[in-house]
Amino acid sequence: MSEAPHLAEPIAGHCLCGAVQITVTGMHREVDVCHCDMCQRWGGAFYAGVEGEDFSLAGEESIATYRSSDWAERAFCKTCGSNLWYIFLPTGNRTFLAGLFDLPEGFPIKHQIFVDEKPDWYDIAQESAMKTGAEIIAEAKAAGFEFD
Repeated sequence: MSEAPHLAEPIAGHCLCGAVQITVTGMHREVDVCHCDMCQRWGGAFYAGVEGEDFSLAGEESIATYRSSDWAERAFCKTCGSNLWYIFLPTGNRTFLAGLFDLPEGFPIKHQIFVDEKPDWYDIAQESAMKTGAEIIAEAKAAGFEFD
């Protein structure tokens, strides 16, 4: 569980067309940023995700999932193509695309990961912890996860 403050009220978001609606309760007041090659291909640049203590969905018939690796699954809206979430399968941890929600001010970046895969054509100005892919994989292995 994150040590970041949580939003007191649930926050609702939706895909571009509104077919999928997501409500997150206990949203952590921080954004995770990933620069890995898969996130770049999935969203055109980096992935910015938010998480919470719980969530509910409406429009599940419009959701499709894609198993992008042995350890990850990504979801999108079948109607408009909006990316919805990323799940780290070994833990079930799910983060939702930050852009699905009208977030209040004051959401810092928790950390930026896979910074070694970030292209040189963009930079994020906000200071945050920056970890390479090797560092993230080492942390996951130290926590008991295995990768092929």
